[in-house]
Amino acid sequence: MLVRVPATSANLGPGFDTLGLALSLYDELVVTALPDGQYEILVTGEGEADVPRDASNLVVSTVRFAFEAMGVRPPGLRLVARNVIPHGRGLGSSGAAVVSGLLAAKGLLEGIVEIDDDALLRLATELEGHPDNVAPALFGGLTIAWMDETGPQHKKLLVHRGVAPLVFVPEFTMSTKIARSLQPLQVPREDAVFNVSRSALLIAALTQSPELLLAATGDRLHQNYRAQAMPATDLLVRSLRAAGFAAVVSGAGPSVLVLADGPGARLAAVEVASTSSADTPWEALMLAVDVKGGTVKEYAEGST
Repeated sequence: MLVRVPATSANLGPGFDTLGLALSLYDELVVTALPDGQYEILVTGEGEADVPRDASNLVVSTVRFAFEAMGVRPPGLRLVARNVIPHGRGLGSSGAAVVSGLLAAKGLLEGIVEIDDDALLRLATELEGHPDNVAPALFGGLTIAWMDETGPQHKKLLVHRGVAPLVFVPEFTMSTKIARSLQPLQVPREDAVFNVSRSALLIAALTQSPELLLAATGDRLHQNYRAQAMPATDLLVRSLRAAGFAAVVSGAGPSVLVLADGPGARLAAVEVASTSSADTPWEALMLAVDVKGGTVKEYAEGST
């Protein structure tokens, strides 16, 4: 099976733990079933030096989790992974690994038991803890994710063709656990109202009116509280926003996402970043919105 899963950016400013966007940067995985207990894991790219090569590997443990959830004995696995999504940078690398494992399990179980979209999202959320990254990784596009009494839910929306994502990726990393620990359990009512209004506006900006993106990406719930742990990220976000660009912290950081309103605006944003953050090198990735989400298909040696 060949599995392909996009990077994601969660929160998008005001949509904390709710909004996510799939981006055209992909991890790829070729998976083959082996006799139970046998594992062969080859990793190139991101995490090549430190990704586990045994049953503790996140993709392997996710495949096993999915098989067991479906009541089927899990096999051994041969994984050939080409990782492109940066680790620990706020671009959904762990969510992508979970989704990769679930889609691999779906492919391996074809003809035995069906794992539908609802089950995929439920299992992914159970493993990842929240659905904001795994929903766009699974389904693509812009997703709104929420929880109700029946479990995780999502709505996929198409993004306006004028929206041009740009991601600035630093060399340093950030722990999601640490980032989340910096936020207070309660916030002022006016800050909550601010984010409700901006989240609603952001849906309109991303789907209909890109000219509203700067106003729509304002946030008072999480970015300011996390700034102390990522001063270079905070500086870049502030510099870009002061220059008129819709810049936000990508996920838990430290990458910065710019939702530009056209390719020309992205070039201008890169120029602002190069002059305002000379002390911190940033890799600029000019990406598109992924509309397919994760995919799985039969794989023949030598095919793509």
